[in-house]
Order: sequence, then structure tokens, then C-alpha cells
Amino acid sequence: MPAPDTIVLIHGFWVTPRSWEHWISHYESKGFKVLAPAYPGLEVEVESLRADPTPIAELTVPKIIDHLASVIAELEAPPILIGHSAGGAFTQLLLDRGIGAVGVALNSAPTEGVRVVPLSQLKSTFPVFKNPANRHRAVPIDFEQWNYAFTNTFTEEESRALYERYAIPVNGGIVWGGVLANFQPGHQDTWVDYDNDDRAPLLFVSGGEDHIMPPAVQHSNAKHYKSKTVTEVKDYPGFAHLLPAQEGWQQIADDVLDWALRHAG
Repeated sequence: MPAPDTIVLIHGFWVTPRSWEHWISHYESKGFKVLAPAYPGLEVEVESLRADPTPIAELTVPKIIDHLASVIAELEAPPILIGHSAGGAFTQLLLDRGIGAVGVALNSAPTEGVRVVPLSQLKSTFPVFKNPANRHRAVPIDFEQWNYAFTNTFTEEESRALYERYAIPVNGGIVWGGVLANFQPGHQDTWVDYDNDDRAPLLFVSGGEDHIMPPAVQHSNAKHYKSKTVTEVKDYPGFAHLLPAQEGWQQIADDVLDWALRHAG
């Protein structure tokens, strides 16, 4: 099978596809077609979503996955999937559906069954969990919360600039659902078949200083996979959650692309 010529970048929560802006040009300069689809309803600019977060409040995981799957279905051949944070969990769900030639999950949100919850993760997500009413609305993030959860290794100047450029509210219902999934009967929205031998290879990338999705979460998620298919973890000490925007991201982008091309099936 020829090597994939298309890369699909899947953004996480609290940001939009704008967060991939430098990765898009980086991969395009290497000759790849690059797509960075927004979640349904989030195709508008960051500033519009801050002014009216209604599209965020209306999101569900099935809506997001179905939309991403429909975008990928238009491609002539299975692409490389690279997801960040919640996008990492969505990458896992897509691979489990048989979508994609290979997947990379950067500082991934956990899929169902991962019960490791470090204190830094609790602190990072407290703005959502502090109020049960947040299950039914879009929840904004202030600069202090952003700096702790996303950019704790950045200078304050860098962190503020990225907050102004990227930050949007999050769908509180999906965040709550991700936690409650481990305490409800039956499969929930973020369930994957960890024994699926037909899944494409998957690489977890873990930033060593990530507060909201720390290394313990990445390694626990990876260990859940029992299938014969390749599942690996690569650690990057010194990197925070917003790894795609941290100085040195180019090396990570190149490393994961090399890994993806070697493992694409």
C-alpha cells in the first residue's frame, strides 16, 4: 500500500483548528495535503465562538466523530491521524472504527476505562466540575486556569498571547461525560475496543510537564490496549499540554510523522 499523502489534524477542547496553524504549514512544506477540520458548528473564528458559544454547548461526542469520519471518507486513501488532547481520544475512536492508516495521540484525553486521575488533572478541570450545571453549557476558561492547564512551561507573555489567540469555552457536558463514563453501566461515548486486532497502529506522545493530561494518563491509556496491533508511547520531558505550540514542537512534528510513515498500514 502506498504511503499516506494526507494528514488529518484533530484539535482538542478549549481551542479550535487555529491551534494547528503552524503544523499545517510545516507538513504542507513537506508535500502533504493537510486537513484540520473543526468540530461541527465550530468552523467560525475563535472570536465568534467567544461572543456566542452556542455551537460549543450543542456538541456531543457522536456528532464530532460522525463529522470527522465524514470528512475523512471524502479522501481517496486512509490518512495519518494526529489528534491533540480530546482530539487524541477522538483519534483513538476513529482508529477503532477502522478509519485512518495510522494514529498519533498528543497529550491525549483518556478513553473509557482509564481511571488514573492525577491531582494536577483535577485542578485543571475543576472549573468545569465545580458546578454540576456546567453539564448543560459551554464553560469559559480564564487566563490563570489556561496557564496552569495548558501553558505551565511557557513564559507569561507567551501564555497570554496564546490565550488571546486560541482559547474558547469548552462543552461542559462532554467533559463531565468523560468522567462519569467509568461509573455507568454499558459502553459510553468514549469507549473503544482495546482488543481490536484490526485497528491501525497508535502512538501516544506524552509531554512530561502536562498538567491536564499528565504522563500517567498517557501510559495508563496505552496499557489498556491488549490487541496485537502496535501501540507505543514516546515521552517528551519538559513539554506542557499545549505541546503543539511550545518551542521545539517542530522536532516532535517530524518525529511523529516519521513514526507514522514507518507504521502506516
